Amino acid sequence: MTPRTDVNIVDLPARERILRTAHDLFYAEGLRATGIDRVIAEASVTKVTFYRHFPSKNDLILAYLNRRHDLWMTWFTEALARHGGASRGAQALPPVMNEWFSSQALGGFRGCAFLNGVSEMGPAIPAVVEATRLHKQQMTDAIETLLPPSGQRRQTAEALAIAVDGAIVQAQYSEDPALALRAFQFTVDQLNHKA
Repeated sequence: MTPRTDVNIVDLPARERILRTAHDLFYAEGLRATGIDRVIAEASVTKVTFYRHFPSKNDLILAYLNRRHDLWMTWFTEALARHGGASRGAQALPPVMNEWFSSQALGGFRGCAFLNGVSEMGPAIPAVVEATRLHKQQMTDAIETLLPPSGQRRQTAEALAIAVDGAIVQAQYSEDPALALRAFQFTVDQLNHKA
């Protein structure tokens, strides 16, 4: 899921190898299902090296979520601009989500790493819930920049952000994300008429 460059992963510093490996495994297979020993083996580091950089699995999970946030928000804001940004308003959102759902972005689609993380870890790691809140807040902020100034701008952005999350969940378990995209487009259209 991490956009790869021409750099061979074995040429990267140990911390970066661990983080890239964890990112790909955590996103594809889940936080609980991915053991530290597997990350260590696939990153080609020793246990001593691993624990020097990440004293616990929880530390690695939080570093992964921070990395995922940076990658996703960079992609999201660039995709919004590519699809018209503020000139198209909320109508920029459906093609952006389609890009992600159809695995044209970020190396694939397996839902929201943050929603997945909260559903897996819940209150066991409160910092995961807090990272999710921050991520969703910044996503909402980005959506708000698409909307024209109005007394309901923030409320509309929050409603759209919840609709984005609903579309993500629907697309994750559906065999065809087209249903989620149609419903999301309908919601965007309705909110545009009222905004």
